[in-house]
Amino acid sequence: MRGFGFAEHGGLDRLAFVEIADPLPTAGEVRLRMRAAAFNHLDRFTLEGIPGVPVERPHVLGSDGSGIVDQIGEGVSGLRPGDRVLINPALWDGTCEFCRAGEEALCRNFRIVGEHTQGTAAPFLVVPRRNVHPLPDAWSFAQGAAAPLVFQTAWRALTTIGHVSQGERVAIVGAGGGATTAAVQVAKLRGARVVVASRNRTKEERARALGADDFVAFDDEHPLDRVLWQWSEKRGVDVIFDSVGAPTVARSLKAIGRAGRVIVIGATAGPTVEIDLRTLFWRQASIRGSTMANAREFEEVLGHLAAGRLTPVIDSEHPFERAADGFRRLEAPDLFGKVVVTGIP
Repeated sequence: MRGFGFAEHGGLDRLAFVEIADPLPTAGEVRLRMRAAAFNHLDRFTLEGIPGVPVERPHVLGSDGSGIVDQIGEGVSGLRPGDRVLINPALWDGTCEFCRAGEEALCRNFRIVGEHTQGTAAPFLVVPRRNVHPLPDAWSFAQGAAAPLVFQTAWRALTTIGHVSQGERVAIVGAGGGATTAAVQVAKLRGARVVVASRNRTKEERARALGADDFVAFDDEHPLDRVLWQWSEKRGVDVIFDSVGAPTVARSLKAIGRAGRVIVIGATAGPTVEIDLRTLFWRQASIRGSTMANAREFEEVLGHLAAGRLTPVIDSEHPFERAADGFRRLEAPDLFGKVVVTGIP
């Protein structure tokens, strides 16, 4: 079958339509006829090549997707061909000690669709039955592709790892990416006072429309820690959600309050950072990493999405034949939400 991805690692010039074998479901698996796929910054890293993460090539990109059930493997129940579904892109073995404890996100063999396996930007995808969930009746396939990865990431980061509670001050670093648009909504659902901090002042109106209480702009003259410290009335921020990485994490730590938490869910602008440990121990703060979600957390956040308490944010939709244009949209300074590919043949 013909999918969108790459044959060799590299830059955007390596994007191409590639041929891979049609996947067939085995026992406990489901084959989906894909109707929509969405891209994340993870796809850009996969394209470039992640050290220590070998991928099968040619490789199809895309971790998020929705479609209809096409075939079911032996032992699969609760689904039938034609059902409208979306996928949970997190893959776990179900047998290690973490999986047995209900912490699938910590699985010793944890993988993500589209990073460690072939992705969603193709006519067919095979995943385990446990990864297939009903698409909410009122949702389009594009909405179903826009939600799973970023909302489960934001949910675990701010609830399980960040322990955001009513009335706390929460800062979302960056505005416009899928994870940050999800995080604003999750933090508000938890009852927090939310500020979005961004270098791009043009995104303020849209950030507020998602529920952000405040918006602060930072730059070299007005660094992140200083503007957040002022916003918090010099008390410090309780929880900072940071997906940027190297340029911001050290400054996020400087802006944290006593017993505050910096939650790092990505490193889109670089993975290596130097921090001042004195701030960490004196304020009894913490820096925690968070990746994806466990099965219970995914079900929980999907319930909020289906009920309309959270909403997928779509930046743009692109026809499958123009998937490369959509992928390049990830680099746009005015990006706001998820980039979705539809019309997969």
